[in-house]
Amino acid sequence: MIQTEKTFYTAVENRRSIYGISKETVISDERIEEIVAYAIKHAPTSFNSQSGRAVILLGENHDKLWNITEAALRELVPSENFKPTEEKMAGFRNGYGTILFFEDQTVVRALQEKFPTYAEKMPEYSLQSSGMLQYIVWTALEVEGYGASLQHYNPIIDEAVQKIWDIPENWKLISQMPFGKPTAGAREKQYNSIEERMKVFK
Repeated sequence: MIQTEKTFYTAVENRRSIYGISKETVISDERIEEIVAYAIKHAPTSFNSQSGRAVILLGENHDKLWNITEAALRELVPSENFKPTEEKMAGFRNGYGTILFFEDQTVVRALQEKFPTYAEKMPEYSLQSSGMLQYIVWTALEVEGYGASLQHYNPIIDEAVQKIWDIPENWKLISQMPFGKPTAGAREKQYNSIEERMKVFK
Protein backbone atom coordinates (compact mmCIF):
# COMPACT_ATOMS: atom_id res chain seq x y z
CA MET A 1 0.00 0.00 0.00
CA ILE A 2 1.35 3.41 -0.98
CA GLN A 3 1.69 5.69 2.06
CA THR A 4 2.07 9.48 1.85
CA GLU A 5 1.59 12.52 4.04
CA LYS A 6 0.45 14.77 1.20
CA THR A 7 -3.24 15.02 0.43
CA PHE A 8 -4.66 14.02 -2.93
CA TYR A 9 -5.61 17.62 -3.66
CA THR A 10 -2.15 18.95 -2.86
CA ALA A 11 -0.58 16.36 -5.14
CA VAL A 12 -2.95 17.25 -7.98
CA GLU A 13 -2.16 20.95 -7.59
CA ASN A 14 1.60 20.52 -7.36
CA ARG A 15 2.02 18.11 -10.27
CA ARG A 16 3.53 20.11 -13.11
CA SER A 17 5.83 19.68 -16.09
CA ILE A 18 9.38 19.92 -14.73
CA TYR A 19 12.15 20.16 -17.32
CA GLY A 20 15.10 21.02 -15.08
CA ILE A 21 15.99 17.64 -13.56
CA SER A 22 19.11 15.88 -12.28
CA LYS A 23 20.35 12.35 -11.67
CA GLU A 24 20.39 12.82 -7.90
CA THR A 25 18.60 10.04 -6.06
CA VAL A 26 15.41 10.99 -4.23
CA ILE A 27 13.94 7.57 -3.45
CA SER A 28 15.15 4.02 -3.96
CA ASP A 29 14.79 2.21 -7.28
CA GLU A 30 12.60 -0.28 -5.46
CA ARG A 31 10.24 2.53 -4.47
CA ILE A 32 10.03 3.68 -8.08
CA GLU A 33 9.14 0.14 -9.12
CA GLU A 34 6.53 -0.02 -6.36
CA ILE A 35 4.88 3.21 -7.54
CA VAL A 36 4.67 2.12 -11.17
CA ALA A 37 3.40 -1.35 -10.23
CA TYR A 38 0.78 0.19 -7.94
CA ALA A 39 -0.40 2.50 -10.71
CA ILE A 40 -0.58 -0.31 -13.27
CA LYS A 41 -2.62 -2.42 -10.87
CA HIS A 42 -5.11 0.26 -9.83
CA ALA A 43 -5.46 2.54 -12.86
CA PRO A 44 -9.00 2.31 -14.27
CA THR A 45 -9.45 0.68 -17.67
CA SER A 46 -12.48 0.19 -19.91
CA PHE A 47 -14.15 -3.20 -19.38
CA ASN A 48 -11.42 -3.89 -16.80
CA SER A 49 -9.16 -4.62 -19.76
CA GLN A 50 -5.94 -3.85 -17.84
CA SER A 51 -4.27 -2.95 -21.13
CA GLY A 52 -1.62 -0.60 -19.70
CA ARG A 53 2.03 -1.61 -19.81
CA ALA A 54 5.15 0.19 -18.59
CA VAL A 55 8.92 -0.09 -18.85
CA ILE A 56 11.20 1.64 -16.34
CA LEU A 57 14.58 2.75 -17.71
CA LEU A 58 17.26 3.70 -15.20
CA GLY A 59 20.99 4.34 -15.38
CA GLU A 60 22.59 3.61 -18.75
CA ASN A 61 19.26 2.46 -20.17
CA HIS A 62 17.74 5.88 -19.46
CA ASP A 63 20.65 7.64 -21.15
CA LYS A 64 20.47 5.26 -24.10
CA LEU A 65 16.82 6.13 -24.75
CA TRP A 66 17.59 9.83 -25.17
CA ASN A 67 20.70 9.07 -27.26
CA ILE A 68 18.46 7.05 -29.57
CA THR A 69 15.85 9.79 -29.67
CA GLU A 70 18.45 12.46 -30.42
CA ALA A 71 19.90 10.37 -33.24
CA ALA A 72 16.44 9.86 -34.75
CA LEU A 73 15.69 13.58 -34.57
CA ARG A 74 18.99 14.46 -36.26
CA GLU A 75 17.64 12.65 -39.31
CA LEU A 76 14.60 14.92 -39.34
CA VAL A 77 15.77 18.33 -38.12
CA PRO A 78 18.22 20.40 -40.21
CA SER A 79 21.62 20.64 -38.52
CA GLU A 80 21.54 24.44 -38.49
CA ASN A 81 18.32 24.30 -36.45
CA PHE A 82 19.22 21.39 -34.20
CA LYS A 83 20.72 23.22 -31.20
CA PRO A 84 17.44 23.66 -29.25
CA THR A 85 16.55 20.01 -29.83
CA GLU A 86 20.03 18.94 -28.72
CA GLU A 87 19.63 20.95 -25.51
CA LYS A 88 16.22 19.43 -24.88
CA MET A 89 17.59 15.91 -25.27
CA ALA A 90 20.44 16.76 -22.88
CA GLY A 91 17.90 18.01 -20.37
CA PHE A 92 15.99 14.72 -20.46
CA ARG A 93 19.23 12.73 -20.30
CA ASN A 94 20.21 14.70 -17.17
CA GLY A 95 17.32 13.05 -15.34
CA TYR A 96 17.36 9.96 -13.16
CA GLY A 97 15.17 7.75 -15.32
CA THR A 98 12.39 7.44 -17.86
CA ILE A 99 9.15 5.51 -17.77
CA LEU A 100 7.80 4.27 -21.09
CA PHE A 101 4.05 3.76 -21.32
CA PHE A 102 2.49 1.26 -23.71
CA GLU A 103 -0.94 -0.14 -24.52
CA ASP A 104 -1.28 -3.84 -25.32
CA GLN A 105 -2.94 -4.00 -28.73
CA THR A 106 -3.78 -7.69 -28.33
CA VAL A 107 -6.06 -6.70 -25.46
CA VAL A 108 -7.59 -3.88 -27.49
CA ARG A 109 -8.30 -6.15 -30.47
CA ALA A 110 -9.81 -8.81 -28.21
CA LEU A 111 -12.21 -6.21 -26.84
CA GLN A 112 -13.12 -5.11 -30.35
CA GLU A 113 -14.04 -8.69 -31.20
CA LYS A 114 -15.91 -9.25 -27.95
CA PHE A 115 -17.85 -5.97 -28.12
CA PRO A 116 -18.31 -5.22 -31.84
CA THR A 117 -20.75 -2.39 -31.10
CA TYR A 118 -17.89 -0.46 -29.49
CA ALA A 119 -15.12 -1.73 -31.76
CA GLU A 120 -14.44 1.65 -33.30
CA LYS A 121 -14.17 3.25 -29.87
CA MET A 122 -11.86 0.72 -28.23
CA PRO A 123 -8.58 2.40 -29.31
CA GLU A 124 -9.94 5.66 -27.90
CA TYR A 125 -10.86 3.99 -24.62
CA SER A 126 -7.38 2.48 -24.52
CA LEU A 127 -5.78 5.91 -24.80
CA GLN A 128 -8.04 7.26 -22.06
CA SER A 129 -6.93 4.43 -19.78
CA SER A 130 -3.28 5.10 -20.61
CA GLY A 131 -3.75 8.77 -19.80
CA MET A 132 -5.02 7.89 -16.35
CA LEU A 133 -2.12 5.51 -15.76
CA GLN A 134 0.36 8.18 -16.80
CA TYR A 135 -1.31 10.73 -14.54
CA ILE A 136 -1.19 8.46 -11.50
CA VAL A 137 2.53 7.78 -11.99
CA TRP A 138 3.31 11.44 -12.68
CA THR A 139 1.46 12.63 -9.59
CA ALA A 140 3.01 9.91 -7.41
CA LEU A 141 6.51 10.89 -8.54
CA GLU A 142 5.73 14.48 -7.56
CA VAL A 143 4.61 13.33 -4.12
CA GLU A 144 7.92 11.49 -3.69
CA GLY A 145 9.97 14.55 -4.67
CA TYR A 146 10.73 13.88 -8.32
CA GLY A 147 9.92 16.24 -11.17
CA ALA A 148 8.72 14.83 -14.49
CA SER A 149 7.31 15.74 -17.87
CA LEU A 150 5.45 13.82 -20.54
CA GLN A 151 7.00 13.42 -23.99
CA HIS A 152 5.81 11.88 -27.26
CA TYR A 153 8.64 10.89 -29.59
CA ASN A 154 6.77 7.91 -30.93
CA PRO A 155 6.59 6.63 -33.62
CA ILE A 156 10.10 7.71 -34.64
CA ILE A 157 11.71 5.68 -31.82
CA ASP A 158 9.25 2.77 -31.71
CA GLU A 159 11.32 0.30 -33.72
CA ALA A 160 14.55 1.01 -31.85
CA VAL A 161 12.84 0.79 -28.45
CA GLN A 162 11.21 -2.49 -29.37
CA LYS A 163 14.49 -3.99 -30.56
CA ILE A 164 16.83 -2.77 -27.81
CA TRP A 165 14.61 -3.60 -24.86
CA ASP A 166 12.91 -6.64 -26.39
CA ILE A 167 9.44 -5.11 -26.20
CA PRO A 168 6.59 -7.39 -27.40
CA GLU A 169 5.29 -6.42 -30.84
CA ASN A 170 1.77 -6.03 -29.49
CA TRP A 171 2.85 -3.30 -27.05
CA LYS A 172 2.21 0.09 -28.66
CA LEU A 173 4.38 2.94 -27.34
CA ILE A 174 2.22 5.83 -26.14
CA SER A 175 4.54 8.21 -24.28
CA GLN A 176 7.80 8.74 -22.44
CA MET A 177 8.13 10.27 -18.95
CA PRO A 178 11.65 11.46 -18.03
CA PHE A 179 12.01 12.25 -14.33
CA GLY A 180 14.64 13.37 -11.84
CA LYS A 181 15.25 15.62 -8.87
CA PRO A 182 14.05 19.11 -9.79
CA THR A 183 16.79 21.67 -10.39
CA ALA A 184 14.35 24.41 -11.36
CA GLY A 185 10.70 25.13 -10.68
CA ALA A 186 7.85 24.73 -13.09
CA ARG A 187 7.10 27.41 -15.62
CA GLU A 188 4.39 29.86 -14.63
CA LYS A 189 0.98 28.50 -15.52
CA GLN A 190 -1.99 30.60 -16.57
CA TYR A 191 -5.46 29.33 -15.75
CA ASN A 192 -8.52 30.03 -17.86
CA SER A 193 -11.76 30.92 -16.14
CA ILE A 194 -13.46 27.93 -14.49
CA GLU A 195 -16.81 29.45 -15.42
CA GLU A 196 -15.86 29.04 -19.08
CA ARG A 197 -14.83 25.43 -18.59
CA MET A 198 -17.51 23.97 -16.35
CA LYS A 199 -21.30 23.94 -16.30
CA VAL A 200 -23.52 22.93 -13.39
CA PHE A 201 -27.21 22.03 -13.66
CA LYS A 202 -29.24 21.54 -10.48
